[in-house]
Amino acid sequence: MVYITGDCHADFSKFNTKNFPEQKTMTKDDYVIICGDFGGVWAYMGASSQEEYWLKWLDEKPFTTLFVDGNHENFDRLCEFSRVNYLGGKAHKIRNSIYHLMRGYVFEIEKKKFFAFGGAKSHDIQDGIIDIKNYASLSDMVSDYNRRTRNGEMLRINHMSWWENELPTHHEMQRGRRELEKVGYDVDYVISHCLPQSIISALYPNASDKLTTYFDSLLDSGLNFSEWHCGHYHIEDRLFGRYTIHYKDIKRIL
Repeated sequence: MVYITGDCHADFSKFNTKNFPEQKTMTKDDYVIICGDFGGVWAYMGASSQEEYWLKWLDEKPFTTLFVDGNHENFDRLCEFSRVNYLGGKAHKIRNSIYHLMRGYVFEIEKKKFFAFGGAKSHDIQDGIIDIKNYASLSDMVSDYNRRTRNGEMLRINHMSWWENELPTHHEMQRGRRELEKVGYDVDYVISHCLPQSIISALYPNASDKLTTYFDSLLDSGLNFSEWHCGHYHIEDRLFGRYTIHYKDIKRIL
């Protein structure tokens, strides 16, 4: 079985047995895929006791958890986890049954091909990214940040609550093309955090960035798939028949 859901932001309560009773018949050979903003690896100073508690709780669930990264991930820490061969692609092993599916790889799950490509542009940085190196001390930065956010500014802090890795590198995008070429640009599912610009423009016409346009270029190159699943937009919706946006619901796809 394969289930799929949207953003968690380190809140995994949706996976308790009350909200997700289907897990009672699942095993570690069954999967739940999170379409970005996993958030379980977040604290910039290192794993907190709360983070360790929830990762252990999730690891002890009867299923295996897979996720692509979103824009709200601590990429500095995420990339420190062991990189392993997994289901035909590459993944960061977070725990024994929690894996981060790295960008640009094709994974085989229940004899189906899944192209995984996480990342997205943050929408809550319109007033800038601040950096501790521009302040005399951490307390000065926090004071300035609190003052400005109280006044309604939308800010994030470099390497504390925002990372430039939220958007892909040229290498990652090229890897995605190479891996798709190996399968003739033909997969069953695409798992991402955001959607192609040509698709999401139906809801958000001004959402264009290097990743949404990259996805458009893959479509232009003939990417063939049955279903595209994403998170990011904090809604449940289906666009043009085969693009599904997930948020809180957990839905079975296989």
